[in-house]
Amino acid sequence: MSSARSITTLDPSRSVVEQLRERVAAMERTPAGEPVATLPGLAGVVPLRAGATYAVDSASLGLALAAGASRAGEWVGFAGCDDFGAEAAAELGVELSRTVVVPDPGEHWLEVTAALVDVLRVVVLRPPARVDERTAGILDSRLRTRSSVLVVHGAWPRVEARLSTATSGWFGPTSGTGVLQERRARVLVHRGARPPQHVDLSWPGVHLLDRPSVAAGRVRDVRDVRDVREARRASG
Repeated sequence: MSSARSITTLDPSRSVVEQLRERVAAMERTPAGEPVATLPGLAGVVPLRAGATYAVDSASLGLALAAGASRAGEWVGFAGCDDFGAEAAAELGVELSRTVVVPDPGEHWLEVTAALVDVLRVVVLRPPARVDERTAGILDSRLRTRSSVLVVHGAWPRVEARLSTATSGWFGPTSGTGVLQERRARVLVHRGARPPQHVDLSWPGVHLLDRPSVAAGRVRDVRDVRDVREARRASG
């Protein structure tokens, strides 16, 4: 795994190898199927299970699925994600000192991913090509043995759930200048042949919008301020 790099060092007094060995021992004591820490906004929608694979269609969803485990003290990794954004990851709570990134594993992507699965709790992978059943089966077996979680960008033969973005938009000031303050997305969660479940999420932080009226109220508040200002200008 020489092409992998740890973004920072967790504990200068101890080697990263030593700390990863401890993680391996802990993972071996965690049976497949046990819950893995997930962000609160996703825990009720896509609870992660050790030994399972999940598919996403965007980098932001991949980060979101890895963030909960990182917040809980686990090591996470990203393979083939050459657009990995450290700032966006940190904003979600990903601890960069426990994050391993392999931006371009090249033709050895399967071996690199298997090595990451051996020592990290959650691995986010963007494979360079379509993956067949046999290749997926190699990693599936590794995941169950190590009780890790694999999050894949794109198609994958067998997954616990697939997350896809149906709609997405940014929200901020309704007039004049300002900065975008919130991103909202409707995400579809596919499980087998069942009809997809849809959930509304907001960034930063990945929060579940379970009360649309609250979100709508925020937009109305901004508009109300604008209307008051226009009324004052007209009366002045």
